Amino acid sequence: MWKFGSSLMSEREDDDLLGDEAGGLLSLSPLQRIYAFAAALVVGLILMFLSLLAFAKPIKFAIVFTLGNVLAVGSTAFLIGPGQQIRMMFDPVRVYASAIYIGCVVLALICALWIHNKLLTVLAIICEICALIWYSLSYIPFARRMASQLIVSCCDTEI
Repeated sequence: MWKFGSSLMSEREDDDLLGDEAGGLLSLSPLQRIYAFAAALVVGLILMFLSLLAFAKPIKFAIVFTLGNVLAVGSTAFLIGPGQQIRMMFDPVRVYASAIYIGCVVLALICALWIHNKLLTVLAIICEICALIWYSLSYIPFARRMASQLIVSCCDTEI
């Protein structure tokens, strides 16, 4: 039945599509979700660390770093589910941080794979790191406000 203002599918139907029902493709036990989260996070962090070995070649660095970065951020989808992860990313509190982060990831890959410009690739990676930090701070109450105040106080050059 259609009701004005209701979504096309109920949350239960949405969960069925994601495989949360027994026998679904994505049905994992709580312990399996924790293992998958830890594995994705560790692989992402290892890739980000190993990307430093390729720092002299910014294009390879950008690809490996960005893949590790996306794996590490996406690892939380195993704990809370991909639908909830996306809903949380686009909450009004963090919609801009999410959009900037995703834009920086895409920009870094474009600079590395399509433009092949080392300077632009490094600048895009720096923006990606800053966007990831700002996005991550959105999950900690008052962290972005404190970080903003810290940056302003450090940059204040009154003599």
